[in-house]
Amino acid sequence: MKGYAAVGGTLMEKATNIPKATITRLSLYYRQLELMEFDGYRTVSSDKLAWLCQVNPAQVRKDLGYFGEFGVRGVGYDVKELQEQIKKILAINREWNLGVVGIGKLGSALLQHRNLQSRGFKCVAAFDNDPEKIGQIGPGGIEIRDINELDKAVRELNIEIGVITTPPSAAQYVADLFVEADVNAILNFSPIRIQVPDCCMVENIDFTVKLDILTYKLRNELGG
Repeated sequence: MKGYAAVGGTLMEKATNIPKATITRLSLYYRQLELMEFDGYRTVSSDKLAWLCQVNPAQVRKDLGYFGEFGVRGVGYDVKELQEQIKKILAINREWNLGVVGIGKLGSALLQHRNLQSRGFKCVAAFDNDPEKIGQIGPGGIEIRDINELDKAVRELNIEIGVITTPPSAAQYVADLFVEADVNAILNFSPIRIQVPDCCMVENIDFTVKLDILTYKLRNELGG
């Protein structure tokens, strides 16, 4: 479809200092486009995509505009092609190897999360410090390794993203291990904010923050 721009070269040079909220919305757009393709849609307007994602149509166009020219005026976006472009932008057009530390209920759930694998996020290693767990085969058929083997496993398995699902008291220690092993991206499910060098990127997932947002909306928007 004429009007689409490839992601690369000068296009990616434009893609600097992109707001974090834009990246979050791109992920939402991608998931809606997947569903639309499954339902047989070939094109979609910015109005329709915005309505599905509960944002303003101008916001959709602005978000995509950071990365180039997409779609054709009066026609809309090609659903399949836009998916491919967003995959390139988000770098989910390849596999990423994950190492999970802390194989309790949450860590175990992540190891067998079906959507992770289907979206290119592959759990290749699991770690714990509990002698009763070490050496056992965990969910997903992955052997649980001693946390002291993390550095070795990172090199052997090319672990690119570390996932922390430990109790708060162990989170910083585990983060330090990942940093020392040159893992520069960490997904932290612990409620504490870990400290890392500037070279390392951290995304914190705190369920209580989301619950706070829900209770605020219940009280102020729905009159709860």
